[in-house]
Amino acid sequence: MAKLTVKDVELTGKKVLVRVDFNVPLKDGVITNDNRITAALPTINYILEQGGRAILFSHLGRVKEEADKAGKSLAPVAKALSEKLGKEVVFTGTTRGAELEAAIDALKDGEILLVENTRFEDIDGKKESKNDPELGKYWAGLGDGIFVNDAFGTAHRAHASNVGISANVDKAVAGFLLENEIAYIQEAVEAPVRPFVAILGGSKVSDKIGVIENLLSKADKVIIGGGMTYTFLKAQGIEIGDSLVEADKLDIAKELLAKADGKLILPVDSKEANAFAGYTEIKDTEGDAIDPGFLGLDIGPKSIAKFDAELTGAKTVVWNGPMGVFENPDFQAGTIGVMDSIVKQPGVKSIIGGGDSAAAAINLGYAEKFSWISTGGGASMELLEGKVLPGLASLTDK
Repeated sequence: MAKLTVKDVELTGKKVLVRVDFNVPLKDGVITNDNRITAALPTINYILEQGGRAILFSHLGRVKEEADKAGKSLAPVAKALSEKLGKEVVFTGTTRGAELEAAIDALKDGEILLVENTRFEDIDGKKESKNDPELGKYWAGLGDGIFVNDAFGTAHRAHASNVGISANVDKAVAGFLLENEIAYIQEAVEAPVRPFVAILGGSKVSDKIGVIENLLSKADKVIIGGGMTYTFLKAQGIEIGDSLVEADKLDIAKELLAKADGKLILPVDSKEANAFAGYTEIKDTEGDAIDPGFLGLDIGPKSIAKFDAELTGAKTVVWNGPMGVFENPDFQAGTIGVMDSIVKQPGVKSIIGGGDSAAAAINLGYAEKFSWISTGGGASMELLEGKVLPGLASLTDK
């Protein structure tokens, strides 16, 4: 990666500003999934071991007005992080002011402080999410000129807590998590070991037009599944019953199919039901057409076999988007089948691009079988699309 990393700067005795992604799910003040906290530990531990004084910034959810602050404090995260590190995490519950400044000044080498939810600054004019220059400069002034960005999940956004701080420090560098995310995803797309197969699922073609176009120029094959399948089928004049369709994207689907020159691989059957919820009948279609009064909610067994054949011998696989409504056990088979096909390939470099795909792999017990599971859904999508991420671009070049 052509950017400085945390290993390229002197940290001892320095107040080191760190952007992490602690946007974790909370229920009644209890963290229900702490994967993002765990993912940040290598960078945090490294800074502390080097004698740095770590000052962490993160957002949690969306905050537009005062009422939105309820249940959005990072206090539970500070407690969980303290337990994982085995040491105190100072938390003042503020995003600026004398109390925060005094707490930072009181830090000793190897100690850590977590700033309150950066999105609390959005109540008055969206200062965080609109990258208010004054706020970025203020936060940058809390440290000693070093900023470590380890929040891949927000790298596709120009916020005060990443781009704003970067613009006002001597050195803005990547943490280990951000470095790994870029290495796995970007290198898989730009310099893959071939054959390179991309798998795209999810509900909407509109969400993935740019990704499909970019991957068609990079990958040897692009497999399509999920709800967006039916827009592609309808574009070919195939009956789709009551399945999800984006009628305004049919022409784009036709264009992508023509441009693909055989690279775009579509399902050949579906698992269909007579309703999305409260259905009374489920069956596999005979071919790719959906029966009247039914809708496709997963790929069928013939498609699972076809995709398995297409994946045979693959050395690089990037997957973003489940094959069906995987949260429902009746429609998990397609997603599980694709995961089985990916992980059994000898020597394959397998990467999940965050979001629902990551949730599927984790919830269905496949997490340890993949080479890399991204922590950022939106950021990984933009990287797959070939876009420049502001959070990455703002870091100091080597």
